[in-house]
Amino acid sequence: MKIKSGFILKTIAGNTVAVPMGENLVNLQLMLTLNETGKFLWSILEQDCTEDELVAAMTKEYDIDEETARGDIREFVALLKENQILDEA
Repeated sequence: MKIKSGFILKTIAGNTVAVPMGENLVNLQLMLTLNETGKFLWSILEQDCTEDELVAAMTKEYDIDEETARGDIREFVALLKENQILDEA
């Protein structure tokens, strides 16, 4: 899975926001504000990766256990899917 092309991260008023570009620009509802963890996961998802790779990266970066990381990642991935930002090909 990875972030679909046509989305970039921008800092707007001190917040990190996923902004649609190109064809996606017509639907500004696709804008999504990210916290630091979301920004970290987004940076990894810019390249094709698996859930296990995300879990490994998150447990290495943050002081959390695998179960907590996996739950947080699944929630984040679900949000990206809901907003049609994630490509699962």
